[in-house]
Amino acid sequence: MSKCYSLIPTLLLLLLSVLLLSVLPLQAQETGQKYFEETSRFNAPEAFQGVGVDENHFYAVTNQAIGKYEKKTGNLAGQWKGPKDGPIIHLDSAVVVEGKLYCAHSNYPESPMTSSVEIWDTKTMKHIGTRSFGIHWGSLTWIDRYNGSWWTVFANYNQIFGSSQAAYGNTRWTTMVKFDDNWQWQQAWVLPAKLTPKFGVMSNSGGSWGPDGLLYLSGHDPAEVYVMKLPEAGSVLEWIDTIPLNIAGQGIAWDRSDPGTIYGIIRSKLQVTSSRLKFKSR
Repeated sequence: MSKCYSLIPTLLLLLLSVLLLSVLPLQAQETGQKYFEETSRFNAPEAFQGVGVDENHFYAVTNQAIGKYEKKTGNLAGQWKGPKDGPIIHLDSAVVVEGKLYCAHSNYPESPMTSSVEIWDTKTMKHIGTRSFGIHWGSLTWIDRYNGSWWTVFANYNQIFGSSQAAYGNTRWTTMVKFDDNWQWQQAWVLPAKLTPKFGVMSNSGGSWGPDGLLYLSGHDPAEVYVMKLPEAGSVLEWIDTIPLNIAGQGIAWDRSDPGTIYGIIRSKLQVTSSRLKFKSR
């Protein structure tokens, strides 16, 4: 046998090894092998509803106040605080887009439910704009910018407030709505029936599109995120994975300046956490 023919099995073995190594990350994604490793944690008195993030700062959000903090040190770099009886009642999740902080806002727990998007200049922390939805799908809990569109969730709840005998909308009615640049409705989806029990009597509180092109959702309390993708047909989002995360529900935000890092909050401790997406080795 010639030397050329004797090399073929060796070359085939090397080729198969390269192919195997190239698909391992894909297999890890498909088989639920992702996990988050916490990289930092900071105290922030506003860390009660959600968090936004840009290249140098994170923005802790509570009902009527926002704190701007340096990502490296956790030092306070700016603030906004609304009046107790002002028009801004219940801020939630946030996202930073081109120097502007967009926050989901509602009149929760008042009825009928109304919602709006409130906007701040991240440099000055001045409130600079609003987009009202009035009475529509429910209470706006999160907003994100992805693939040239605005993505939002309007939550409904199984919670009963005060003397009311009816649930606050019913969690099953929670709706994700996609808008164009002019805030014109494009499409809408609902959550899988198997996912809603994760929220208890509450609903989906946070959402952010990940660097892998998948949508990550959080509940009101659980220390985990739910990985979703748009369905090939129908109106129900597809739930493909659940990953533990050092949060306690509420708003989350992927750091687009540092792909693979996600921010969240631990509400009971008024803390902001950042974590890195990783893959388990086999």
